[in-house]
Amino acid sequence: MEINHISAGDPVAARLQEICTVFRIPGRLVEYEQITCGHINTTYKVVCESGQGDDKARIPYIAQRVNQYVFNEPVQMMRNIDLVTEHIMSKQPQSGREGRRYRLHYHHTAERRNYYVTPDNEFWRLTNYVDESVGFSATRNPKVLHMVGKAFGQFQAQLVDFDASQLVETIPNFHNTRKRLETLFAHVEEDPCGRCGEVAEEIEFLYVQRDRCSELSRSYELGLLPPRVTHNDTKANNVLLDKDTLEPLVVIDLDTVMPGLAAYDFGDAVRFAANNAAENEPDLSKVSLNLDLYRSFAEGYIQSTANFLTKEEMATMASGALTITVELASRFLDDYITGDRYFMIGYPTENKVRARSQIALAKDMIQKFEEMDRIVRETALKVRG
Repeated sequence: MEINHISAGDPVAARLQEICTVFRIPGRLVEYEQITCGHINTTYKVVCESGQGDDKARIPYIAQRVNQYVFNEPVQMMRNIDLVTEHIMSKQPQSGREGRRYRLHYHHTAERRNYYVTPDNEFWRLTNYVDESVGFSATRNPKVLHMVGKAFGQFQAQLVDFDASQLVETIPNFHNTRKRLETLFAHVEEDPCGRCGEVAEEIEFLYVQRDRCSELSRSYELGLLPPRVTHNDTKANNVLLDKDTLEPLVVIDLDTVMPGLAAYDFGDAVRFAANNAAENEPDLSKVSLNLDLYRSFAEGYIQSTANFLTKEEMATMASGALTITVELASRFLDDYITGDRYFMIGYPTENKVRARSQIALAKDMIQKFEEMDRIVRETALKVRG
């Protein structure tokens, strides 16, 4: 990442200074750098300087432009975030080192909004930057994954007494795997970009898995599993850890916080964290589920959730991993055959590569499914005593 020092005529700097001013950040913007690890929004670390002499302070923040194609109801999304962050903050220290470190605070405008719409209709928000933290885009460190699991479990534990019905489903059917597959197959029939012939084998695999991977959606619709406040994007890089101890500090990136199933959060996390390869790995021989890493995450997650998740919920965790992997494969494939409008891509066939990689992972999960389920059951029994 390149640090940009402010110079006259820099349109990005001018926009970021505007954002900082609207959110009532003291001082002036002195540098910024773009953070490029996300697929959806455009994110900058900005540094503002205020004071003079020995009292001069340089304070970092995170400014983010929201992708309104993906989040077409951004005001409702920001309302969800406000409700959830205020609830979590009410349970944490509000001052001192711990209060500063463990809070994810979205700054507000003078009108008490946690978002700002520019005159040219860009949608922005600004948060604190968590100092003394470290995040991992990818890691094979079992301790890190244990802590990431612990963090996402703590996030759900902090919200166990929050009424999930207050939240708006900002992306309807986001984790409705049945609907996702139905959408994919409808687009296969249309083949708008003439690409389906390239991915016939992948389409066939997803068609075969449609019933098995629709079971969680059906159970949720029938009320057989309790709705939870779920994060819905539980990648390791959405957790900030203490840079020295690796203890969890805060869960970030709350755009997709909605009512959902605990199995979705668990499943998406292990899909990403326990994969032996990257999400867009073209060499499918490298793609497989690492059961040791799976166990590390499961132990951390269950340590934080075992006292409130039901027996029925625990029984869905392995299914959640397979379901979410198939679901994401269908989303990557759907985006590819409809023209790559949703996910950011670095080259023309990246969504096809991503879909194939997720399908390879799903096939490996099917082979290891009994062991995945056994790890969850044994861990839950151990934690609950």
